[in-house]
Amino acid sequence: MSAPTTLSRRGFLQSATGLCLGFALSPRDAAAAAVAPTKLNAFVHIGADDLVTLFIHKAEMGQGTVTSLSMLLAEELECDWKKVRTQFPGVSREFGGMQGVFGSQSVRTSYDSLRKAGAAARELLILAAAQQWNVAPAACRAENNSVVNIATNARLTFGSLATSAAKLTPPAAPALKNPSQYRLIGKPLKRLDTPEKVDGSAQFGIDVRLPGMLYAVVARCPVFGGKVKSFDAAKTKALPGVRSVVQISNGIAVAADNTWTALQGRRLLNIQWDEGPVAAMSSAVLTRTFQEKMLQAGAVARKDGDAPAALASAARKIDAVYQVPFLAHAPMEPLNCTADVKPDRCSVWASTQGQSAALQIAMSVTGLPADKVDVHTLYMGGGFGRRAASDYIGEAVEVSKALAAPVKLTWSREDDLQQDYYRPASYTKFSGALDPEGWPHALTSRVACPPFGGLRDGLSRVSVEGLADMAYAFPHILVDYHAVEAGIPVSYWRSVGYSQNTFFAESFLDELAAFGGKDPVAVRRRLLAKSPRMLGVLELAAAKASWSTPLPTGRGRGVSLVNNIGSFTAQVAEVSVTAGKLKIHRVVCAVDCGRIVNPAILEQQIQSGIAFGLAAALKGGITIDHGRVQQSNFHQYDVLRIDEMPPVEVHIVPSEAPSGGAGEASTPGIAPAVCNAIFAATGQRIRQLPLKLA
Repeated sequence: MSAPTTLSRRGFLQSATGLCLGFALSPRDAAAAAVAPTKLNAFVHIGADDLVTLFIHKAEMGQGTVTSLSMLLAEELECDWKKVRTQFPGVSREFGGMQGVFGSQSVRTSYDSLRKAGAAARELLILAAAQQWNVAPAACRAENNSVVNIATNARLTFGSLATSAAKLTPPAAPALKNPSQYRLIGKPLKRLDTPEKVDGSAQFGIDVRLPGMLYAVVARCPVFGGKVKSFDAAKTKALPGVRSVVQISNGIAVAADNTWTALQGRRLLNIQWDEGPVAAMSSAVLTRTFQEKMLQAGAVARKDGDAPAALASAARKIDAVYQVPFLAHAPMEPLNCTADVKPDRCSVWASTQGQSAALQIAMSVTGLPADKVDVHTLYMGGGFGRRAASDYIGEAVEVSKALAAPVKLTWSREDDLQQDYYRPASYTKFSGALDPEGWPHALTSRVACPPFGGLRDGLSRVSVEGLADMAYAFPHILVDYHAVEAGIPVSYWRSVGYSQNTFFAESFLDELAAFGGKDPVAVRRRLLAKSPRMLGVLELAAAKASWSTPLPTGRGRGVSLVNNIGSFTAQVAEVSVTAGKLKIHRVVCAVDCGRIVNPAILEQQIQSGIAFGLAAALKGGITIDHGRVQQSNFHQYDVLRIDEMPPVEVHIVPSEAPSGGAGEASTPGIAPAVCNAIFAATGQRIRQLPLKLA
């Protein structure tokens, strides 16, 4: 990849021919108004060559953003789908808020705005054609990249109209299609980004090449929070190809002619570390702390009825403890960033989920204002929440600034696993009671977990999501929480708090069903009588999985439900255990995510989320000893193998409800569905992950 030409948004607008439409739906301050006429969320450019380019402020990491957002635009624009192109713009306050991709929000936060942009562009093109023909706009219609004169059937292409349309005033409230008129939305169109990913022309962060670029790696303290005490770089500097060794805030950077040489140079560094207080932390110490917290009340996250009193008076009650470890993100493309810092400008090329965060850290390191920092968004080889952080971007900018040269910084797999922001370890104690007929009646859940997402009144909401917001209508329920500071960096991992708490909640609910001699689906059906969408996916998954049909001896089915990121999913897993070896024969997933843009991409995301969650359930675990992560590469932090991936059937509930997310919807439900199926097949209850069979 050669060095791209830097072109500002205003420069593009001034130089482009054709129709370039910026659109937005919210007001902004007067100072911003002096810079540009509207607060922009995206741009549509229609060239004289009839190509339609969509500039989107989201990012693509395999979730289908490029295709889905283009479908929303093209649907209302009435353009030729084969002529749609996409580009990622830079970061600008004109996009508003935090520019990035997280929380499975790409489609649901763009559904209306992109349709309105397409409709506005369509009306401008129709108006331009009507003026040329001297007819009323109502006498024209747009179709397949042309405007048609209804009376004469004459046609003018979008490209021929673009320049004149660009001179017109965009409509404030363009007319939108009725869903019954959709020709693209709701159809399983092929992904736009597949051809360039197949032929290698797609540009990922790791593909960037700049003239005169150095390649860097960083030696960081193996203990979280530790600092450099002293270092000797003599052997490193003597290595042919090593160009520089420099201390930065996170450790010691080695820059060389290529990444391999930089890695070899890093191994020769002699560094003395001040390890700090986290050196006393271990997984065993953390578990003991969790256990101590179970003896006292925590910050209340949910309280319905009087669960402690109901438990005290119940004749039939059970207790159970569930626990999960830290998890790494481990995206296939190693973390990397290329930065070029000059006295008056900073340019960053990165596979990032957080363009705004990248901009902010570059500004902080360089001291430059926002308009002097360019962030180039590139494709991501996986993210799962890790690339929403900007630590690796800050390192690259810091090294480039110190060396006054363009630098590509790359993390090794060992760096990635041992210096992550992890899904937090969590520990939960349940108590549950049944009514005289054996139905669940009361539930308490005490959670201990390192906080993430912020604390308010002692409560981390994301640490209890999936428990505090359960849809099940228990007459009595109490959820409380203890924040346990471990010194281990934690952050968002695909499906966030639901990833552990759905396993806890759905597994313990199964325990209550078994304790009362009830069918697990029947228990959920009873508790969801007032939650129609949850009940709908439950009934669909149970029907498609033939829940009531007997299985061969040695097999079992397990069920789970979750309502997260605006979507509802139910999963049924069918498993067997032979000679201690687990075989997952089938997974059936029903999903209700509201309005669907591309059902093929939705199905891919549901399957992907199940694969991701299943790998964590079967194999995932980060353990700590003396403040250090014990896992270094995939031989110790394994991923799912192809022969372990079960067939996954996805069944979609038709809905016109607002769009929910897809990328994280199915990840939380697979672990409890499989573990509940193991209990049905063997009688063994799994309360700790990664699961181990007796």
